[in-house]
Amino acid sequence: MTSLLNIKYPIIQAPMFLVSNTAMVIEAMKGGIAGCIPALNYRTLDELRAALKELKKAKVEGGSFGFNLIVNKSNIKYKGQLEVICEEGCDFIITSLGSPEDTIKQAHKAGIKVFCDVVDLKFAQKVENLGADAIIAVNNQAGGHRGNRSPEELIKELVSHCKIPVISAGGVGCKADIDKMLSYGAAGVSVGSPFIASVEANVTDEYKQACVEYGAQDIVVTERISGTPCTVINTPYVEKIGTKQTWLETVLNKNKKLKKWVKMIRFSIGMKATQNAATKATYKTVWVAGPSIEHTKAILPIKEIIKNLVKD
Repeated sequence: MTSLLNIKYPIIQAPMFLVSNTAMVIEAMKGGIAGCIPALNYRTLDELRAALKELKKAKVEGGSFGFNLIVNKSNIKYKGQLEVICEEGCDFIITSLGSPEDTIKQAHKAGIKVFCDVVDLKFAQKVENLGADAIIAVNNQAGGHRGNRSPEELIKELVSHCKIPVISAGGVGCKADIDKMLSYGAAGVSVGSPFIASVEANVTDEYKQACVEYGAQDIVVTERISGTPCTVINTPYVEKIGTKQTWLETVLNKNKKLKKWVKMIRFSIGMKATQNAATKATYKTVWVAGPSIEHTKAILPIKEIIKNLVKD
């Protein structure tokens, strides 16, 4: 992976909705790793284009940057985002939640590598056949929307059946975790939650401090954010509202005609709740994070977090 992305350490600073920004990615590149931002963190295409220009200008030798694209039909901004990214250029795109076929075609024309989120062998082989440059293996230790397989089980299966590099996503908070993922056959790792409690992150100090004070045992899986399992910190508010769908959502989700709309409404409500919790003071604290916050002991600059990840 260090050769694939021309970086010093085999680490991607994972794209995190609402959290990732250009300041974080610039510091990631300075620290010898790659950084990635969800395109949906920008409300307009002009803002996305400005971010691309800023990152290209700030790019350092031994650092790479990319953007994450939600490639299914629910993202009405997808085609415009892909066009802007290909026009401006970056090192890589990470695709999520849909077929990456068109993204791979357009990105490769622009000289951009494409890595694809997968949770099992079936989809890994599909994206490999479509021409993906690497697989992001999202395991059951990932923060936010996660997979169902353990890191060891998923990595070993994908490595033994796929020819392209496998990058592990989930469960990395220290050097020992990185070594473990590499020992399973991963070419590198994608790390998200440890970077939430960074000086450069544009989220509230309360969110950052929660990542310091809570640990792996405080992470729960909830269906109340997007309708699909998502890991969050088990704050008093999360305990109060519960982690399962309401009885009405459960009933409506069994109706084929209504299921799509119920999910869209739940996603909209859930995303608004996480946005409010991440960016302003509110008692409705729904903070997305993974169990790797166990190793987060202080709010630090990105460069210090990277040093902690790569030192024994």
